[in-house]
This record gives sequence, structure tokens and C-alpha cells, in this order.
Amino acid sequence: MTLPVDAQAALATFKHCASWEQRARLLMQWGQRLPELADADKTDANRVHGCESQVWLVGELKDGHWQFTASSDARLIRGLVALLLVRVNGLSREVLQQVDLPDWFNQLGLSRQLSPSRSNGLNAVLQRMRELAL
Repeated sequence: MTLPVDAQAALATFKHCASWEQRARLLMQWGQRLPELADADKTDANRVHGCESQVWLVGELKDGHWQFTASSDARLIRGLVALLLVRVNGLSREVLQQVDLPDWFNQLGLSRQLSPSRSNGLNAVLQRMRELAL
């Protein structure tokens, strides 16, 4: 499965990190680049349940490809969600169903830093994306 261009760029950037501190800094930077969701989109209907932090997700189908926007009140989660978005944005519904989240964060070198609750939260976000795409 070919990675979206933005995902390839993320992978290349994270591969240059020699330490967890560098990865953590980079993760925060990705979170800061995440465009802010409009307050009108921060509704209970768009809230992802299953996350300890508050996460909102909006999806839109454009020409057969999904585009998601998301936000979180937690800095680390914003970074992780930003990296999830570069992995899934532009995918068709069929390809979206096949995204391997643990593999993606493993490739980025972030998997061992994901606590079970963070992993569960990110899985909840991906699951919500798949539900929206159905």
C-alpha cells in the first residue's frame, strides 16, 4: 500500500530523530501545525468517544477521497492525531478500512511511547473515521 505524500514526508522527518526527546519535540510541532477546528465543529456529535482527552473529528468526502480535520485539548494527542491525519487523508473508503495504526506509529518510532489509553484513544479516532466513511 502506497503512503500518501504527507505521510511519506512525516516518516522521513521522524527517521532523522536520534532520541525520544527529538521525537517528542517533533510530535508537539506537528500538533501545533494542526489547523484549529471551528467552535461550531466542536460539538458532541463530532466528539470521539473512547478518548481520555477531548478529540473532535470532522470528515468530508471529496471526489471519492476522505479528508478529515480534527482537534484535541491535549498537546500530545494533537500531535498524534496530526500524524494520523497525514496517514489517512486522501484515502478512499476501501483503503481507509485497511490502515494499520500500530504499524504506522511503529514506522514513526512512536509506538513504544504510546500508553494503552493513548493507543485506545487513537484506535477510537480511526474507528470513527471508518464509521464516517461507511
